[in-house]
Amino acid sequence: MKIVLLGSGNVATHLAQALVAKGEEMVQVFSQSLRNAISLTDLVGGEPIDDLTQVNNSADLYIIAVKDDAIAGIADQLKSVTGLVVHTSGTTDMTVISSKVEHAGVFYPLQTFSKAKPVFFDEIPLCIEATDEKQLKVLNTLASKLSNRVYQVDGNQRKILHLAAVFACNFPNHLYALANQLLQQHQLDFEIIRPLIKETADKVMTNLPESVQTGPAIREDETTLNKHFSMLSNVPELQNIYQTLSDSIKLKAK
Repeated sequence: MKIVLLGSGNVATHLAQALVAKGEEMVQVFSQSLRNAISLTDLVGGEPIDDLTQVNNSADLYIIAVKDDAIAGIADQLKSVTGLVVHTSGTTDMTVISSKVEHAGVFYPLQTFSKAKPVFFDEIPLCIEATDEKQLKVLNTLASKLSNRVYQVDGNQRKILHLAAVFACNFPNHLYALANQLLQQHQLDFEIIRPLIKETADKVMTNLPESVQTGPAIREDETTLNKHFSMLSNVPELQNIYQTLSDSIKLKAK
């Protein structure tokens, strides 16, 4: 399959490498920064471009892997292409591109990506959607080459998945950063709590999270909760987060 990739960020980089590794051909890589496009084509092949008027109109698949508010603008420049155009967003309606091109779809990898860390697509859930059964079959075949976890989900389901992913990934990572901030303020190393983080993550791989909840809030240990709240008196922001999460845990347990 001949592919034009529109984007050069984290998702685009990992997805392009995975597709090329499975034998797909990267025809072009577009980025607003030609330097970024060149860096990625050095890895996956193809022609680097920074002008959408240079997009090859005869590719089989066009993957828009950019920030959500840029998707519509790029799709608007692809009206003359005959191939399938997809985006990789968790929250953007497929209609943002289906209103502009004949064949449209969604190819959403439900994973967190960083350029510096390798990922293995075998176990990454790939959520697909398309305007018709023929295009859905194309995406299913492609997704199945990459992953053992391919799901056909509609736009509303995909938005819920993305929202749940923010709660399950982005928020916990922010809490790790806040924990590290507390530790550093008292000359303690984040390394000390890494085993705790790993054990918590391991538990939810085989259990529902509510069944393995621990801590002072689930025990309704008000003495400890009050002590912790007092310890955060000089950081109102953390007090609010601590109180909100503790109240939520206690409410969930009832």
